Amino acid sequence: MTGNDVVLALVVATALGFDFTNGFHDTGNAMATSIVTGALRPRVAVAVSAVLNLIGAFLSTAVAAAIASGLVDSQDVTLTVVMAGLTGSILWNLTTWFLGIPSSSSHALIGGVVGATMAAAGGSAVKWQGLVSKVIVPAALAPFIAGTVAAVGTYLVYRLTRDVAEGPRRHGFRLGQVGSACMVSLAHGTNDAQKTMGVITLALIANGTLDAGAKAPTWVITSCAGAIALGTYIGGWRVIRALGKGLVEIEAPQGMAAESASAAVILSSTDFGYALSTTHVATGSILGAGVGKKGAVVRWHIAHRMVAAWLITLPAAAVVGALAYWVANGIGGTAGVVVIFVVLVLASIAFYAASRHPAVTPENVNAAWTGSVVPSPPVDEGKP
Repeated sequence: MTGNDVVLALVVATALGFDFTNGFHDTGNAMATSIVTGALRPRVAVAVSAVLNLIGAFLSTAVAAAIASGLVDSQDVTLTVVMAGLTGSILWNLTTWFLGIPSSSSHALIGGVVGATMAAAGGSAVKWQGLVSKVIVPAALAPFIAGTVAAVGTYLVYRLTRDVAEGPRRHGFRLGQVGSACMVSLAHGTNDAQKTMGVITLALIANGTLDAGAKAPTWVITSCAGAIALGTYIGGWRVIRALGKGLVEIEAPQGMAAESASAAVILSSTDFGYALSTTHVATGSILGAGVGKKGAVVRWHIAHRMVAAWLITLPAAAVVGALAYWVANGIGGTAGVVVIFVVLVLASIAFYAASRHPAVTPENVNAAWTGSVVPSPPVDEGKP
């Protein structure tokens, strides 16, 4: 293999690594409310979500095209730029996952690539109009649209079923949640898996393997679909707990309304080719479901923390992407890319090790919320 082949292989492997982190980071978007209400057992929920993410990844390539050619000038992008951008996005994903903050994997990826591109070629290499129209404006509007739809839906389902006994109503809406959660998983695959396809396609264009404006090859689509499905199956239990238990004390009717709103907004954005944050949509929907039910407990201080993370995701990932580019470019050649790849692997191992002490698992993800993403350890009744 030539040096360029090694770099391309590392870039593709890193992109699939990002897709994997995207899967477990965003599992909660589809399944948090179903897990909390008991509509699906935790392990069953992530397995179903993984299969539907896999299927959804094959249903559309509009978002992939927007990432590959609509945000930065491909002529100014090199393999080192793509590698640095992926480094910024993965490190931000791992940081927010560890803290249990459902931030946007999509914006981390876009921020990382934009930051690395600016470090390499300046601000003129960024297609600012595309970035604003396809990313920033949808990011600002989507949570409010999804929240409004979910609030109205929640109000209506409680209003229309007010004369139904609590037991049958809860059972019926849990069954409905299974269907709505499946739609969110399918929608997530149609939107988020496309973003990594777009980045790998961008790398192939930068390497001269594909012509500018080319669509994602079949092997790219298949590998990205598999990576995001595997990540989803692993389950990002920290984010699932934060979304399902931290924001709102949610019931089955609210869960169904929230998931239905999320699926509708995500599928609509995919059709228009918007690189939408499914995290923003899902969080907005869950908050809307809390607002729509009279007397529901909504923890606004946690919502404020999440929104703060949303606001800094793009610039934070961009800064890390730029730093990674300067390091790799300073070292030069294949060696520079290998160095930041090794640093990224070591950082990933460190995050994983830290997350195990203590760990959030399928067994304790539904434990009572005590103000922390990490559940309190069970009390040993036998001890004095």
